Amino acid sequence: MSHLIERPALDEYASWSANYVELAGEGDILEILARQVDELAQTLAGLSEQDALFRFAPMEWTIKEVVGHVCDVERIFFYRTLCISRNETVSLPGFDQDDYVRGTNFNEHNLGELIQEFQWVRRANLLTLKHFSTAVSLRRGTVNGSGFSVRGLVYCLAGHVYYHLHDLRTQYLPPLK
Repeated sequence: MSHLIERPALDEYASWSANYVELAGEGDILEILARQVDELAQTLAGLSEQDALFRFAPMEWTIKEVVGHVCDVERIFFYRTLCISRNETVSLPGFDQDDYVRGTNFNEHNLGELIQEFQWVRRANLLTLKHFSTAVSLRRGTVNGSGFSVRGLVYCLAGHVYYHLHDLRTQYLPPLK
């Protein structure tokens, strides 16, 4: 079944998320989302638990915290997507990503389990997304005071992962190799 989720127009997402929409790239967004399941695992393949505690600067997250954050945001962005796809009219709340990471113990988690968590959550989300029609993808709602369409949020899902994959590849992994 081919999807019907086209690239969002500029008025379908908040300005703070424009970079994510851009990073999502071109092509079938569901295929892009599916590829990211393995892309994260391949990027971090071979890292030890000790390597995964690396942070490239004192106030930056560790690799495990980045992966845990990616899992959290996958859930949050998809929850927003699901709510708006179901015609939610209540404004959905924002969140402070740093508070969320501080509120966890990601560094005590096994890196492989964190990667597996992302893979399972993303695959579950894809099962829902593949049934969205064009009409559903165009539905709009409010997130943290800003207007979003369903497809705007779907592109944010992909772009957010690419944002962190780029960071992992350029800031975290080179010093470890």
